[in-house]
Amino acid sequence: LTAILTQNKLEGPNYVDWKLNLDIVLIAEKYKFVLNEVCPEKPGDDATDDEQQAYQKWIKADEMARCYILASMSNVLQHQHQSMESAYDILENLKEIFRDQNRAAKQTAMKALLNTKMVEGSSVRDHVLKMMSLLNELEVLGANIDKDTQVEMILQTLPDSFQQFRLNYNMNKMDLSLAKLLNELQSAETIIKSQAPPVALNFEAGSSSKPRGGQKKKKAQKPSVGGATAGVKKAKGKCYHCKQPMHHKK
Repeated sequence: LTAILTQNKLEGPNYVDWKLNLDIVLIAEKYKFVLNEVCPEKPGDDATDDEQQAYQKWIKADEMARCYILASMSNVLQHQHQSMESAYDILENLKEIFRDQNRAAKQTAMKALLNTKMVEGSSVRDHVLKMMSLLNELEVLGANIDKDTQVEMILQTLPDSFQQFRLNYNMNKMDLSLAKLLNELQSAETIIKSQAPPVALNFEAGSSSKPRGGQKKKKAQKPSVGGATAGVKKAKGKCYHCKQPMHHKK
């Protein structure tokens, strides 16, 4: 995971992509909590073991987060930020430096989120994962959208076939995480598909070899003797008496 940062160091124009990669690494290494939680007070001599451990855990995680951040910067940016005490302070300063990039990226992600609608018949799993990705991107860029609002935003993008699911959600006052919501929607999708009426197949009426109404099919008429061959004279044979051709006995 650390290779993601070392291969894509923060130079300036790539701030948004760098921030997204940093978020992945800090979550995977379980250090991201130092960006959201205030450092506990330094425990005194009479502090409990739990208080000592909580403090040491935060200090260690913050040191590691600072190392990841500084190691993935250009030399110029490292020099500007290496004296800052915490990972949070470094990221807040970077946010101010690259504020315009951050604002533009946030607006783009928000526009994509608001314009995304699930097409009837498409996969609800793919749709929800796309929405979760956009919500996560906004969170990384500094947007603060609480979990209940995130769930509500996803529900509003579903097609009419999920209307009953929305009603059940509101009536039962369900409290779902995004992961749980995804599972519930996939179950609902299976039920919706099983209840869908069969699609009628329309065939164009073509010519049938079998006559309608029980009528017998007329046989092709053979040409009559006086028809196509009418007027054609047969060649005369020999006379029985003189044996000469083309001569009939009168």
